[in-house]
Amino acid sequence: MNENLLRFNKKQKYLIFDYETCNLNLNSKDNKPWQLSYIVADFNKILEEQDFYLKWEDLKISDEAKKITGFNQSKYKKLAKDPAECLKSFEGWLYNKDIIPVGHNILGFDLYIHNIHRNLCGLKPDFSYIDRCIDTNCIAKAVAENIKNKNQTSRISWQYSLNNFRKRRLKTSLKACANKYKIEFDEKKLHNALYDINLNYQVLKKQLWDIEI
Repeated sequence: MNENLLRFNKKQKYLIFDYETCNLNLNSKDNKPWQLSYIVADFNKILEEQDFYLKWEDLKISDEAKKITGFNQSKYKKLAKDPAECLKSFEGWLYNKDIIPVGHNILGFDLYIHNIHRNLCGLKPDFSYIDRCIDTNCIAKAVAENIKNKNQTSRISWQYSLNNFRKRRLKTSLKACANKYKIEFDEKKLHNALYDINLNYQVLKKQLWDIEI
């Protein structure tokens, strides 16, 4: 039995996070993140939870994004806060080297959105936390196809190979993962960042028993 596996380290802390954005463009400052939610948790419990609406004066959300995320203009105006202060709170955990950042499709999306957030706040790109990340979408592919890290390459390199892995009829969305593990969820609440990260936390704990990382 390999006691170094994450499943046996009940005290390991995870930062599970998610951004909601104006569209899917990863190279545009106009694709502003308007919701950032995160939880800090160990294997047994949630230690901290934050749900930030980020205040921008020129927010231009596509009609499709509004429909998918259930964006509510009046709620946004009421709750929106200084994006720089929200970023500071988030990055206090993100750049802590003892924390493992986690997200669903963060390697393909949220890491880039985080750095758009930094750029909009006048900060330079900083991807120094990537090596510590776990992408539950990549892990879902590995579990479904029994793809092990046979050569014991770095966890992040292995995940990036999975990030680009495609197979017909292979479903690894957060919804598909919840269904696989028989985790109850409200489909109408999916794509709300706070709801998604709490669901993803439950998925992560199941995945850690399905694969050796």
